[in-house]
Amino acid sequence: MKAFVFLLVVIVISNCLAVDRNNFKTCEQSGFCKRLRNLTPNKHFHILNVDSLKVEGNVATAEVSSVNPEGDTKTLQHLYVFKLSALLDGTFRVELDEESPIYPRYRTQLALVAEPKADELKLIENKDNHVILQNSQGHKVTITADPLKIEFLDKAGNVAVILNEKSLLQVEPLKKKDVKVDGDENAVAVEEPEGTWGENFKSHHDSKPRGNEAVSLDVAFPDADHVYGIPEHTDKFNLRTTTSSDPYRLYNLDVFEFELDSTMALYGSIPVMYAHGPDRTVGVFWHNSAETWIDVENHSDGTVVSSLVNLVTGSSKPKRVDARFMSESGIVDVFVLMGDKPGDAFRQYTTLTGVAPLPPKFSLAYHQCRWNYVDEEDIRTLDENFDQYDIPVDVYWLDIEYTDRKKYFTWDLEKFRHPAEMVANLTAKSRKLVVIIDPHIKREAGYFLHEDATDNGYYVKNKDGNDYEGWCWPGSSSYLDFFNPAVSKYYADRYLFENFPGTSKDVHIWNDMNEPSVFNGPEVTMPKDCQHYKPPQDGLEGISAYWEHRHVHNEYGLWYIRATQDGLLARTDGRYRPFVLTRSTFAGTQRYAAVWTGDNMAEWGYLAVSVPMCLSLSVAGVSFCGSDVGGFFKYPEAELMTRWYQAGAYQAFFRAHSHIETKRREPWLYDAQTMGLIREAIRRRYALLDFWYTLFYEHTLDGMPVMRPLFQHFPQEKETYTIDNQYLLGDKLLVRPVVEQGVTSVQVYLPGRESGTIWYDVDSYQAIPANGFFTQNVNMAKIPVYQRGGTIVPRKERVRRASPLMAEDPYTLIVALDSQNTAQGSLYIDDGETYEYKQNKYIYAKVSYESSSLTYKIVNDQASYPTRSWVERVVIAGIKTAPKSAKMVQGDKQTALQMTLHKGNDVLVIRKPAASMGQSWQINFVY
Repeated sequence: MKAFVFLLVVIVISNCLAVDRNNFKTCEQSGFCKRLRNLTPNKHFHILNVDSLKVEGNVATAEVSSVNPEGDTKTLQHLYVFKLSALLDGTFRVELDEESPIYPRYRTQLALVAEPKADELKLIENKDNHVILQNSQGHKVTITADPLKIEFLDKAGNVAVILNEKSLLQVEPLKKKDVKVDGDENAVAVEEPEGTWGENFKSHHDSKPRGNEAVSLDVAFPDADHVYGIPEHTDKFNLRTTTSSDPYRLYNLDVFEFELDSTMALYGSIPVMYAHGPDRTVGVFWHNSAETWIDVENHSDGTVVSSLVNLVTGSSKPKRVDARFMSESGIVDVFVLMGDKPGDAFRQYTTLTGVAPLPPKFSLAYHQCRWNYVDEEDIRTLDENFDQYDIPVDVYWLDIEYTDRKKYFTWDLEKFRHPAEMVANLTAKSRKLVVIIDPHIKREAGYFLHEDATDNGYYVKNKDGNDYEGWCWPGSSSYLDFFNPAVSKYYADRYLFENFPGTSKDVHIWNDMNEPSVFNGPEVTMPKDCQHYKPPQDGLEGISAYWEHRHVHNEYGLWYIRATQDGLLARTDGRYRPFVLTRSTFAGTQRYAAVWTGDNMAEWGYLAVSVPMCLSLSVAGVSFCGSDVGGFFKYPEAELMTRWYQAGAYQAFFRAHSHIETKRREPWLYDAQTMGLIREAIRRRYALLDFWYTLFYEHTLDGMPVMRPLFQHFPQEKETYTIDNQYLLGDKLLVRPVVEQGVTSVQVYLPGRESGTIWYDVDSYQAIPANGFFTQNVNMAKIPVYQRGGTIVPRKERVRRASPLMAEDPYTLIVALDSQNTAQGSLYIDDGETYEYKQNKYIYAKVSYESSSLTYKIVNDQASYPTRSWVERVVIAGIKTAPKSAKMVQGDKQTALQMTLHKGNDVLVIRKPAASMGQSWQINFVY
């Protein structure tokens, strides 16, 4: 009864209140943030001992000492080890750790996909307080020894990134409590700052057994107009100046009804930041999984105050953005990404943290979810209605109520008596099921998972070394410690079909609440002094024998989803690609799961913010992103619901979802006109599914975001730097979703004025020369989407009830000509679900157009895939002169083709070329 009452209170609060800021810390309430942020620049110096410098291979090492300019004799100098590594792909790594820490300091473990590959590093100069080094690509690093400053120069010799210019570098030395000065037992103990050995927040006490151990570093980006990244926040894509507000916070938290336009922490923490200006794009990746605060100061942000100051003084500040990273623990470990184009910097980051694996094709289609579809009959009726109303869907989702009283890997045997039969019925119609598995384990006697975890010591421990107990949906809960390899293996094995009856290869997994969310914990999460597994090491005991949750917090969800993916792979012996959705995100999340933006609301502002939120995640490696279509909380009226479906159809993860207390909102429950518009939005998604699939395949090759900011392809156009209500899909489609209520027109920016770029409205094929902003008229059926001139996009016009049924259907190729009458595109085809593509069972083709021919060439010559798909139509937009005839050539076969020229919009349509996608072909034109 106690658990029921507590959960009822939580649900009521979540329905009735916006986020309660009092539940979450400000910088002033976070001891290390307050402490470090109050440090005065250029007062706490570090000096590099140039005589200790050694360069071996790709690594330079040296001794660094901290000094106290105030001359306080009680504060001793402290020694650190400095390490600079040159890595392939134009990246450097800077590390600073204590020379002899009394305890090992935590180093983030799982974010990197592998040990970074080494480049060469040459010592160019070492004299007069300066050291100059250079990598193989011509980037130079200038180190000023006293005080320590590190400058990274681009290939032209311009300073692109500066570390520690303001001498805000800090690595707080680890201490033991009650240690006397100089080991003299009769001396007075050093007075410690308030909160060194413990902090309080509301009713919670954090014991801090290792004392203060924070790290910080200031980073400068000369010549930058703006900085981007460090998701997840509900802010604009270009980051604001925070000097008069709280810094951006990275600390994975479950924030009920999060607010907009905020630097507050949310579910994800990816500490990569990019700086962009006309001269270059660079980035820094702060490799740290502890709570982190990041200050930003843009010195040329164009604010009214700065503009007035410049006008009065007759001067202008040079373009520059400063940032400062502050983390509660760990070491200084920062990667400098030297760019210099936006795509270069984005690729350098995914080279470090990995790309998203090729997803199963169904996962890019439409998903239908609710907390909760009630029972098997509800699922059956849902499925029948999608067919009755001719709305395609690939996946149904089950939230926590499908389980036996919130016990995961079980079914409610009253409501879901025949799960295997239910799944088989969906599979027979080419549809899938996703079920939720959360990290909180119900503490109930007789529940196999709880019993096993208790007996084997698999739970995270509290500060006293006992199993940690918190509250979540099941009531009293404990949490598996995935840092222990035995625990991750045990958990992964729960997904074996024999351990999770009712599942099949067509049942996939949703990992929610994995920040981890703890309803009665500090800031609705796990206490920082909880204990995690650490591999045994000789001579280490006491607090050295475990990691605290403070060290690993932002990484916890990453370890969880890795174990989930391992389990889904193991259940089919690695044959089938799994799909996992996660709420908690960190660097490297893209290797294991898709991400959604969390518990949003059915309000226009939340629809609008889904675009910058997914843009920020995309450039931080997580391309597989979307928001809950319609909003999780509240009820969307017809206009908002329509616009959200239209927007969601052009985001990578496309799922409708809603809260248990909201009114049902399946498409057919709206009026007929609204349902028709929703159906059309979903059908647009299915028509472009092979385009999406090709983009994700190409992401595995080059690490480029699927969803891209405009400045990635138009880096010189300053107007694009702050546009975050529209975006590119690959380099081919520009999407400007309608996120404003009641509008009949929207402003759209078409980039590429200087290069003469042409854009084509995908509905009319009307050519629109790039000329900056223009007014696009919209009605409720209009989604402003434009194809870039010079590109070719594949479509499938025969939309069926689920995507697997479209696998062998024919293609339409949309050829949009540039000013030179050329265009290029690509197409990827495989079986959509297995890993057989890794054995060359796939097709990857390049499509190119010039005035004399259209060529389809399979570029993976050693590969093959027995597709029966073919080309039924070619649409060429922007053609000025129609050819007299056209002939298809495929192998030994030549076929004359029929063509129709639509002079009103300069469109040539070639009907039924009947070219097979399984081999190369060419259409030749005669004028």
